[in-house]
Amino acid sequence: MDQADIPALLARLSSDEDAARKMAVFKLQTSINDPSFADVFISSGGLVILRRLIMESSGNTLAYSLQSLTRLLEVDMGWDVFEGPTASDLVERIVQLIVTNPLVNILRGAMSILVALVGHSQSPQGDASPTTPGSFGFRALKPAVAVYPQFFELVVRELSSADHSLCANALMLVNALIRDALSNPSGDEWSKLIKRLQELGIVKAVYKLMQSSALQDFAHPVLEFQTLSKLLLKRWRDIPVDVDHPEHRRSLKSLHLASAPERKESEPERDDPGSPDKKSPDKKSPKKHNPEKWRRLGFTSESPAHDFEISGCLGMMDLSDYVKKNEDGYQKLLLEQASRPPLERCPIARASMTVTLVLCDHFEIDKADLEEAKGYHDLDPSRYDIIFQPFLLQWSRLHVAGLQAFFRLWKATGAQVGDFTKVAELLRILVEEVVGQATRTKDVSEIEEDMQEYDVARLREVQMELLEMAFDDTWNEHLHQAREVQKQEAIQFVKEQRVRCLLQGSWFTRPTENGVGSKQEASVWRFAKLSSNRRYLHYADFGSKITPDPGLNTLKERIDLSTISSVMSNVSANSDAASTRSDSTVQNVANNNSSSKGSTKITIYSYVDATEVGRPGGDGAEYPILTLWPTTHSLASEWLDGLLMLLNQTPITAETKKLVQLVDYYGLKIRLLNVRMDTALKGPPEGAGVVPSREGLDEDYFFEI
Repeated sequence: MDQADIPALLARLSSDEDAARKMAVFKLQTSINDPSFADVFISSGGLVILRRLIMESSGNTLAYSLQSLTRLLEVDMGWDVFEGPTASDLVERIVQLIVTNPLVNILRGAMSILVALVGHSQSPQGDASPTTPGSFGFRALKPAVAVYPQFFELVVRELSSADHSLCANALMLVNALIRDALSNPSGDEWSKLIKRLQELGIVKAVYKLMQSSALQDFAHPVLEFQTLSKLLLKRWRDIPVDVDHPEHRRSLKSLHLASAPERKESEPERDDPGSPDKKSPDKKSPKKHNPEKWRRLGFTSESPAHDFEISGCLGMMDLSDYVKKNEDGYQKLLLEQASRPPLERCPIARASMTVTLVLCDHFEIDKADLEEAKGYHDLDPSRYDIIFQPFLLQWSRLHVAGLQAFFRLWKATGAQVGDFTKVAELLRILVEEVVGQATRTKDVSEIEEDMQEYDVARLREVQMELLEMAFDDTWNEHLHQAREVQKQEAIQFVKEQRVRCLLQGSWFTRPTENGVGSKQEASVWRFAKLSSNRRYLHYADFGSKITPDPGLNTLKERIDLSTISSVMSNVSANSDAASTRSDSTVQNVANNNSSSKGSTKITIYSYVDATEVGRPGGDGAEYPILTLWPTTHSLASEWLDGLLMLLNQTPITAETKKLVQLVDYYGLKIRLLNVRMDTALKGPPEGAGVVPSREGLDEDYFFEI
């Protein structure tokens, strides 16, 4: 519409005929979002006429009028309509329309105007002048809301509307109210508004929207509500607990009373006026103070406000909510902990505050910012599971589930007071695994169930994996060195175990040269044992096993280990072990004939022929000097790899390799278990590794034995 037509437009808007007004305001809504047009419209007195239409018209005329004012405000013009003596009447009219009018197109326009009105107080241009302190923000709505107290209830109810545009507008209005409350925290007014909205079910309504399949229709206001929820949690966490504050004092008192303190007394309270042991009914003495009034609830001292220093009011609210909803379980838990030794008691209050802080970290409430939602211009539905966090809106249920999971972990791990931080780390990982990995549409009851049933052993495995990744990222070089050291220690450990088997001695079968029958009928026994100095291998043949095992003085034959050139065996290790001899002194050769008969043998070779022992060095050819037939595969693995390791060779059997890997794996895990994730990355403490100075010291010292 051309600016020259504005006088005619204003004339039609002021017409007595409803049809003319309806057509004029219909055209107005399509043109008024042009700033140049809007400027001429306002300067020509159009704002007064538009206000009169809103106050007096109905039906489509009213809907178009509301839409026109909305678009005018969108171009940041026309704010004068909310200033002056008649402003409150206009606001009350719009609030009345939301409360009483059932038409969707009118409700959408009315809520859009209130969104702009409340939100204008948070814009640089929206600073109200001192003469009009109630022009914008929630304070502009307070007089009208006092007239229509059901206003908030009806706005929240529209969040379940089938009209998605109306639903989005209602949520934007709620967001604007919360933003205004956070931006103007005067006394307790902001907390009263938030609690009023929560009582009306705002959180539950938005939670349903966040899990809805039609989320794309109101994605931006839902995301903004999510951000505002984080800011509210942060605000409550940053408010210190003050025992002189009436509400805080009531909350602390309810925690104490809900614990059934009378049950904890070991004897009747003689100072109680109702006690039968009272000597004089006319004299009242002060009630005896329990010296562990707060410590028995799990606080670290008798000053609960000090314990809440980190978690603030949020920690107190979470603990109070848990106690209120689980009073019987709370009392039973206290009795159960009281029956345990002091070092094994789980501090309930401290655990609750830890769960609160774990959830704060998981949902990153410290990173929340009012501008966060504006950063998402194009919300891709494929990223909804990453962007939206519906379980943030189930904070109370998550806290209860997390606290119960903490108690379960404490009991399952047999934790003591000194292990508190370790259990807290396990809980942190549990929350990340269960809540962090959950899809947007997963039911919260499934989350609660998973928190209670998650396998503790699997949780330990995840903890190890996370530690390894953390070390790999930050301590890659140092961790590599630690693994190499641990691997060498594992090899030395297994070597010592294998050599000890040789030192203990073992029985082997010895088939006779013409034995063709069963092994039991055609064999004698051979006993071999390593000398205690580990230099000689002693052995002898026997017709049968004797008890106890023969000693070294009985074993007349012996082999000097320094003369051994190689050890061969048909013990199956793996495909790589059965390799050619090359320059190695070790060979694992498969003997198909022997294997087919079920016999396993180990052959020790030397460059000196057994029949020509007196000829040093031999003739350069290898000769077998001893053959052993192990009775089991494990015995064969012990002796073959034990001999090889004595000769400083690499073990080759699969059983020994598996044992080395097992010792290496658990050795490293045990070391990592003693390191917390948050401290492991800090590096050595300052001054570590510095050799102390010997300045001023002499040699006048002694060792006390």
